[in-house]
Amino acid sequence: MNRLCVHTITTKPWSIEEAAENFAKAGVSGITVWRDALDGRNVQQTGEMLRQHQLEIVSLCRGGFFPSTSAKKREEAIVDNKKAIDTAAALGAPMVVLVCGADPGQPLSTSRKQIQEGIEKLLPHAEANNVKLTIEPLHPMYADTRSAINTLAQANDMAESISSKWVGIAVDVYHLWWDDLLQSEIMRCGRNDNLYAFHICDWKSPTEDMLLDRGLMGEGCINVPEIRGWVEEAGFEGQIEVEIFSNRYWEMDQHQFLDQIIKAYQNHS
Repeated sequence: MNRLCVHTITTKPWSIEEAAENFAKAGVSGITVWRDALDGRNVQQTGEMLRQHQLEIVSLCRGGFFPSTSAKKREEAIVDNKKAIDTAAALGAPMVVLVCGADPGQPLSTSRKQIQEGIEKLLPHAEANNVKLTIEPLHPMYADTRSAINTLAQANDMAESISSKWVGIAVDVYHLWWDDLLQSEIMRCGRNDNLYAFHICDWKSPTEDMLLDRGLMGEGCINVPEIRGWVEEAGFEGQIEVEIFSNRYWEMDQHQFLDQIIKAYQNHS
């Protein structure tokens, strides 16, 4: 349990105050905060509250969404990402996870170029605030609007091209479990010392909704323990983050859901 982190979005019906209290009581050791959970709150005071509950603030979700056919929208994305970095710094989060974005009105190669340009523009602000930027490749089904970075190889290529200790990678099993190059690309992260985050859940079969029907570990077809073994072999020693989007689980009693998360973490990760 000393490495179990739960995202605020996983227990979406709870406020961040409720999540902090209940995570701490259950023995969860870390929390990743989604920006919407901070709405209407003093960010610095919220960070202090989380630390008072002995929760490690693992990261802030999310930044990104850099590409657009509109130069104005690309600039607006930079402004928003700077705000995310500021929020992470005030909260005490060491990194911002980037859902990099895509624009269906242009080639994926153009979107990828704009993603790299966007991250490079943010680097001085990230470094000044001591906040890392973490590229999260997303499943190809999201390549139209959510992310043009769809494989770990693409994320590795970009991180290596940027070549900054302030830029790393998040491995999410939901997005990458299908990739036959996953093991070798995780080891590549290890060689580059840039594997900053590891997210777990499961892929249900059949899946009723490609966004909002993720499963608990052990409920689907992802070999989470095997992938965890690879990331640890690559040198990852950080928190194991449970990130689940699920209408079914959001509708149930969240105390019972948290109990199920803990059991699934203990038995299937």
